[in-house]
Amino acid sequence: MKNLGSILIGILGVLLVASLSLFTVDQRQRAIVFQLGEVVGVKNEPGLYFKIPLIQNVRFFDSRILTVDTADPERFITSEKKPVLVDYFVKWRITDVKQYYVSVRGEEAGAQIRLQQTLNDGLRAEFGKRTVHDVVSGERDKIMDLMREKANEDAGKIGVQVLDVRLKRVDLVPEVSESVYRRMETERKRVANELRSTGIGEAEKIRADADRQREVILAEAYRDAQRVKGEGDAKAAATYAKAFEQNPEFYAFYRSLEAYRQSFKNKNDVLVLEPNSEFFRYLRNAKPGGK
Repeated sequence: MKNLGSILIGILGVLLVASLSLFTVDQRQRAIVFQLGEVVGVKNEPGLYFKIPLIQNVRFFDSRILTVDTADPERFITSEKKPVLVDYFVKWRITDVKQYYVSVRGEEAGAQIRLQQTLNDGLRAEFGKRTVHDVVSGERDKIMDLMREKANEDAGKIGVQVLDVRLKRVDLVPEVSESVYRRMETERKRVANELRSTGIGEAEKIRADADRQREVILAEAYRDAQRVKGEGDAKAAATYAKAFEQNPEFYAFYRSLEAYRQSFKNKNDVLVLEPNSEFFRYLRNAKPGGK
């Protein structure tokens, strides 16, 4: 029994030493081995590793892609001296864990502050060279590419790689937005008035041209009608003349009847003539019982 107890104590001692001597690094981590506060080893590959118990200790760091996302939009000034609010985020990861520890004591908050300072300085410089239109849409992609290169260059000094920089939103400050909207509204009204004036001018031109064409068509129609009428009157006169030449007396009688009809069209018409006037020739010579 005494031997069994010694064996168990020995096994427990071995397990305790093993637990204090072995550590595991998985694929999402990097590790630094310290001995009395000094870096004596860096573990970049996943696996099982050994350390000296009580003398050495291990600190783990996340090797996955991390994100710096601004809590509040940052204020920058464009080349037009107009302030804009910029909201951005950064994707980064640790590439040199030892340099990362030496530079920012391995603190993620410290690395984020360093990256934000770099980006703020770079964005301030880039926005100061461009107009509002450029930073909002014209050269937005170019700005993001430039900032990724500059931030990555500076991040390399602290053992970090910047994978991406994105401008999520670029807005004008409220007071400037209101001014811009008013200017846009004024510009739209000006364009609308120009288009309206142009439309009225074109409408007047079309109306004048239509009136001119109408007058021309009416004049040509009247001319053709008068010509046709004249030709018809001429043919009628020739027909009448040819017909009346065959009996001149009947023609004279017919003309007299037309004169009577035209003279006494209304009941109130009054005609003062001598009884022996030539106008009553056919009335004087009318036979009894005639009409």
